[in-house]
Amino acid sequence: MGKKFTASRDQLRADPRHGSVLASKFINCLMHDGKKSIAQRVFYDAMEIVEQRVPETPPIEVFKQAVDNVKPSIEVRSKRVGGATYQVPTPVNPKRQQTLAIRWILAAVRGRAGRSISLSLADEIVGAFKREGTAMTTRENIHRMAEANKAFAHFAW
Repeated sequence: MGKKFTASRDQLRADPRHGSVLASKFINCLMHDGKKSIAQRVFYDAMEIVEQRVPETPPIEVFKQAVDNVKPSIEVRSKRVGGATYQVPTPVNPKRQQTLAIRWILAAVRGRAGRSISLSLADEIVGAFKREGTAMTTRENIHRMAEANKAFAHFAW
């Protein structure tokens, strides 16, 4: 009998071109109306543009670093205490950090009008890699809000 191939769960979920689970999750979030092949084409076209703009680093590494740069470490949550609502800064768990980063990058891409999605996505990824761009601005605003409401940290649950 031949040896049976058993793939790990991550191998099954990794995207076909880069072997990255993060890229696969991103493609699934980018997907609209179940059209995954279109979402993959948009993502891979953006990766080719990223490769041209940042030639010294592999594009998938640029993408991973961009997502890491956008991840928030702290956020504010509303907490009602005796009739008043406070914005309480709380740490963000790693899975939510990744989800928020992907969501903010895609929101920034969809907010740009008049250009192809691939080009906008490449711009945002390169911008996040260099710690600039709309998604990074969103992260900085969240951190600034948490810093401003530090006095209410004792209400954290």
